[in-house]
Amino acid sequence: MIIKREDVRNIAIIAHVDHGKTTLVDELLKQSGVFRENQEVAERIMDSGDIERERGITILSKNTAITYNGSKINIIDTPGHADFGGEVERVLKMVNGVVLVVDAFEGVMPQTKFVLKKALELDLPVIACINKIDRPEARPEEVVDEILELFIDLDANEEQLDCPFIFASAKDGVASYHADEPGKDMVPLFDTIMDYIPAPEGDPDADTQVLISTIDYNEYVGRIGVGKVDNGTIKVNQDVVIVNAHDQDKCTKVKISKLYEFDGLKKVEVPEATIGAIVAISGISDIHIGDTLCSPEHPVAIPFQKISEPTIAMHFMVNDSPLAGQEGKFVTSRHLRERLFRELNSDVSLRVEETDNTDSFKVSGRGELHLSVLIENMRREGYEFAVSKAEVLYKTNERNQRLEPMERAYIDVPEEFSGSVIEKLSNRKGELQGMGAIGGGYTRLEFLIPSRGLIGYRGEFLTDTKGNGILNTVFEEYGPYKGDIAYRKQGSLIAFESGETVTYGLFNAQDRGTLFVGPGQKVYAGMIIGQNGKAEDIELNVCKTKHLTNTRSSSADDALKLVPPKILSLEEALEFIDTDELLEITPKNLRIRKKILDSTQRFRAKKNAN
Repeated sequence: MIIKREDVRNIAIIAHVDHGKTTLVDELLKQSGVFRENQEVAERIMDSGDIERERGITILSKNTAITYNGSKINIIDTPGHADFGGEVERVLKMVNGVVLVVDAFEGVMPQTKFVLKKALELDLPVIACINKIDRPEARPEEVVDEILELFIDLDANEEQLDCPFIFASAKDGVASYHADEPGKDMVPLFDTIMDYIPAPEGDPDADTQVLISTIDYNEYVGRIGVGKVDNGTIKVNQDVVIVNAHDQDKCTKVKISKLYEFDGLKKVEVPEATIGAIVAISGISDIHIGDTLCSPEHPVAIPFQKISEPTIAMHFMVNDSPLAGQEGKFVTSRHLRERLFRELNSDVSLRVEETDNTDSFKVSGRGELHLSVLIENMRREGYEFAVSKAEVLYKTNERNQRLEPMERAYIDVPEEFSGSVIEKLSNRKGELQGMGAIGGGYTRLEFLIPSRGLIGYRGEFLTDTKGNGILNTVFEEYGPYKGDIAYRKQGSLIAFESGETVTYGLFNAQDRGTLFVGPGQKVYAGMIIGQNGKAEDIELNVCKTKHLTNTRSSSADDALKLVPPKILSLEEALEFIDTDELLEITPKNLRIRKKILDSTQRFRAKKNAN
């Protein structure tokens, strides 16, 4: 008999990046009494990873639970970046409704559309929460209209169109039912969740069915499967079988050794859980996203949507430069292989393939940010390796046409910079789809552009808009190949010999372009030490000292003035490298180098290629 479990609500918080999802969850946790009165609580408590805290973005979806008036509300905080869309797609299978958070000034953005589309496809009820109404330039009434227009664009049904609106300032911890009404606390949002989001339903007496929607990984206990109990009851020491809707042959018998439910930020061990509960299960080594745990008597897999395919790839390889192995703890191909395959435990959107060369692995992901977060994590763990330039993954259709991934880019820029942005993106095969003023002297441009046209563009975009532009992209579809794109107009400055850089050599080199190295740094022949002002590559000797003579002139010993070098961040270095270059990554340094270090061999290879 199917019943509703009225004491539980399961919701996901979805939004565009930086619209305040994680801050909102913080407030819900605080006001539900999860923390003690005098407990010190960090900001954005759900962003537990170092990189998440530094960059102010959510990368992995997180589970938490709060108690409100005797009912349990399970909350999942999801990422807003398109690169982590795989995280959002699958956690929606665990919930019965979503809270869509939209910034009261920025309004509807590309990811808002992406996450809402996923929720509507699963027929989930939506609560629209307009956040940041304390911003001086907030325009809540217009944003309400934008949200309703978006619902209509996405073919929402009557019921979905009639969604409740809540106006909040997550930073101040207040919410209200009307834009002009000052809020006191988060009670309006709590009440709306309890009234509007349906209670989970299922048959507690049926055979067990639990769909695994996310995988957590812990060094001590290994893989932890997180999912919702759809039917029946799951108990510790129960025998279950693992089946999968996409893999008909899978049928593994396992035993449930540990079962947890979420309470605040903790996992609490429980002896059993019934319908509607979100549980974590540890002790099963071969558990994957999309698996269903069922009773052995009646194994029926729950259908699960396929995760979106990666669109971009890089080669990760063993570092073979003259300075290899001096700074990293893990440097061999065995270390690299082990670490990359371990990442697959928790990241569903990632693919790792072995290549003909045992020292190189092809790693594919959803975008540059997706792969750069993996690189940064590995670097901090002590890995030393090299990566190639990101390249997009092509497909061919039945007519043997070459297809490439296309992105829809939304760009907000001050009016005076819109001309140069349009020109740059047009050169990168972008097509302007729309343009309009959005207030505050800003223009919104909408482009359809090949994914490879955006590789290496973000840094240039920030320079062109003096740091005032906002660029958001979302994957659109695979479209016909748009032709070749010239990536980099400038060439590289290459070190001529190995050694340590000296002021005299750098002083003579700095007139040729922008240097990436300062005095006293180790360099080797074939390493890139700067960017040339012109299109071709030049070799320079930056280890050259001044020849001593026995004559002295009055100005000879004047101090040489060096321009400070440009220190590239990981993202800037990944954007800068060209197809014949590699980025050497160690825990202490980032060095750009040519794939072929010897200049004679490099010249020969270029001649043969032409």
